[in-house]
Formats: sequence, C-alpha cells, structure tokens
Amino acid sequence: MSSIATNEKIPNNVSLASDRRLQRALEEWQPNFRKWWVEMGPDGFQEHDVWLRTAISADSDGWAHFDYVKMPDYRWGIFLADPVQDRTIGFGDDMGKPAWQEVPGEHRNALRRLIVTQGDTEPASVEQQRQLGLTCPSLYDLRNLFQVNVEEGRHLWAMVYLLHSHFGRDGREEAEALLERRSGNADNPRILGAFNAPMLDWLSFFMFTYFTDRDGKYQLLALAESAFDPLSRTTRFMLTEEAHHMFVGETGVQRVVERTAQHMRDQKDVEPRSVGLIDLPMVQRYINYWFSISLDLFGGEISSNAAQYFASGLKGRAHEERYDDHVALDPSFEMLVPKDGALVREAVPMRTAMNEVLRTSYVEDCQRGVDKWNKTIAELGVPFELTLPSSRFNRQVGLYAGLHFAPDGRALGAAEWEAKRGEFLPTDEDRAFLGSIMSRAVTEPGKMAHWIAAPKKGIKGKPVEFEYVRHD
Repeated sequence: MSSIATNEKIPNNVSLASDRRLQRALEEWQPNFRKWWVEMGPDGFQEHDVWLRTAISADSDGWAHFDYVKMPDYRWGIFLADPVQDRTIGFGDDMGKPAWQEVPGEHRNALRRLIVTQGDTEPASVEQQRQLGLTCPSLYDLRNLFQVNVEEGRHLWAMVYLLHSHFGRDGREEAEALLERRSGNADNPRILGAFNAPMLDWLSFFMFTYFTDRDGKYQLLALAESAFDPLSRTTRFMLTEEAHHMFVGETGVQRVVERTAQHMRDQKDVEPRSVGLIDLPMVQRYINYWFSISLDLFGGEISSNAAQYFASGLKGRAHEERYDDHVALDPSFEMLVPKDGALVREAVPMRTAMNEVLRTSYVEDCQRGVDKWNKTIAELGVPFELTLPSSRFNRQVGLYAGLHFAPDGRALGAAEWEAKRGEFLPTDEDRAFLGSIMSRAVTEPGKMAHWIAAPKKGIKGKPVEFEYVRHD
C-alpha cells in the first residue's frame, strides 16, 4: 500500500518530491488554482470552519480524515490507486499486452482530449453551485454541498497531474485553460453542455448529484479500464470519492418526496404548493430535465470515436471484466434508429455502439434510485409514481437530437411538443416557486427547511444536530 506524503506542499502518493521539475510546475499552478477557488468557489463561506473529510490514504478502507477546515486551506492533493502488478490491457486490439506507463505517441491527442474533457467537468460543477450555500436547507446539507465542491476540486487536481506529468507544454497549457473557462460563459464556456446549465436551486443540485455525477461515475469506470495505467489508477481512486456525491443526490431527492408525501397523506385536500412544498409533478419535470441532459454526456449512440477509443485501449466499458468478449469485433448492439420519419431497429457493430452500451448501464443504475423514491412515496400511501423518461426524450446530442419525443418515447410533432413542453420540463413558474421557498438559508444546527425531511442519520457517526458548519 503506497503512503501519502501529507507534509508536502501538495499532498501526494506519486513521489512528487523525486521529480523536481514536475513538482515546481505543479507548485506554480497551485496559486492559480487557489485564486480560482476563492473567485469561483462557494460564495460567502470561505472563512467558515466546515467539517470535511480529507484523503489521507489511497486505500478504500479508512482512507479519509474528518475535521473542521476552512475551504481555502483544504489539503487538495494527488492520489492514485495502488498499481496492479504486471497489469495488462484488458480489451481492444492490444488486449493482453502490458499496460502503458507512458503515453504512446499515436494516442497522445486522443488521450489528452479524454483527460481534458473529464478535467473540465470538475471545476464547472463548482462554478455552477457557487451560490447554493446562501439558500441551504440545513447545516447538514450545506456541509454536503461543500464536501462535493472540495472533492470536485481534488478531481481537477487529478487530471492536472496527468496533463503536467505526461503531456509536456501542451499539458501545462491545457491545465491553465481548465481555470480559464467558466460555466455558462458565452465567450469561454465549459466543454460539455450539462456543465453550462444554471444551478439556481437545491432541487437542481440534488438532481445533478444524482444524475450528472452518476454519468461521471460511468465515465470514470470506463476510463479505469484504460491501457494508460496512470489514468486507470487516477480514476479508480476518484471513484472512491464519487460515491458520496451520488449519495447526496439520491437521499436529497428522497427527503424532498418524503416531506411532500407526508403532507399529502396527512392533508389530502391541501395542495403541496399552497403550503410551500414541492409537488411531485414538479419533481418529475426536474427528473426529466436532468436525466435527459445527463444522457447527452455519453455522446452519440453510433460513434466512430468510441470505436477507436475501444480498439486502441483508451476507454473500455464499465466493469469490462463482466463481459465475455473483450475484443468486440463480431457482436452487434441493437438500437432504434430514426429513418424516414420512423424508428427502425438496427443491429449496430458493437464497437461503434460503445457509448450506448455505457449509457444503457447508466440508465439501469439510475432506475434503482427512482425505485427507492417510489418506495418512499408508496409507504406513505400516496398514489403517485416517478419515472425515468425515454432515452429519446429532450436529447440535444446523438440520433434523437432535433427530434421531438414525449417522456414515454412517443414521437411528437413540433407543435405538440411546444404545446406540452410545460408538462414535461421545468417552467419559469416552477423556478420562481423554488426561488420563493428557498429564499433564505437555514443555519441553526438540527433545523431543516420546511420543504425537505430530515436525514435518517448524520455524517460519520455525528448526529443530524451536529454543527457541521461553524459560523464566525
């Protein structure tokens, strides 16, 4: 088990001190990162003491230390999972050959693009969530928001380390650009669309951490299979941290629907909105929106780039070991393809369908959380069921971009789509309502905003009433 040098300027388990040139380059990047954090990180809380976990080991068991820390003083570092001895490439044309410790010249540009795209999502989400602390529903939720934020910052460090250590001047320039783009900026936006979407309310935050961070999980699982071993080791440790982010989203939505369903059980004749609660049809509209834009993050259903990534060993399937055929030259993947105004089932060569293979696994994973939310609603005796919309609904990328489908997958004309858009997706009225009930922060320990139920338990053995964020 590798040890983490926690006393160095940049905590790490990659023997950074043994490479003085790399160490100096990263130490020069560090002040720029801190400047970005202060300017674009959580607004209004930089001087507060927050009870956060910090990585102290690359082991998945007992890897984190919990204590109060001011976020600008958080110990962001570079942590890779321990190497697998004699690791070989697990898929593609070079299956069985030794994994790469350095970047092959012929794959340099493609690998850099993968790393930069992954890296760009990390600061983007921090920027999207910058104002949310000002309207937090509880100190428990405020602390969870900040835990997600600092770990997205650490994931940025993970990608920047790879850029600096393996891509020379190009990598250093890309690392600087990661701090220059801004979420939603018209002139210099983040690379992927979902990371430019506004994050104005906590329902969106919970949906984002459930759906969009889950996309991140599947991208990391695919990159963890990479023949480029430093990338594989980096993403394997990132997955250890990512689990909490999805927990925040899953339990956050569950607490929202629990609070509303409790009211619907106890006061059947009083509309939830009339007493400042989030009605379940609105929850459904937010599911429709965040799920559909997260689906776009996987890319096109039929993709020559995905085929090339797989063939070259750059990016595999999530849990590649579960598949029987790791070369994927002969099998096909069936999907519905729009042709002449109809959907036609076609068998697509497996390699070109790799994005869809990953997306299919993601959809199945998302359904498990929706099932839990529905179980909560059903246990409270409310006859309402949340659903995932069709993967064709509201798509901006891939085969269904520019086409109109209802959440149940039915094809719609442009006029019908416009007429029913307000039934399917969040409206201005929805956003205004959420703004009205989330207009102020709840910061008394143990207290919860009216619109959300309390969690079942606190963090790491602490009670829900614990002062997770200390005020000055």
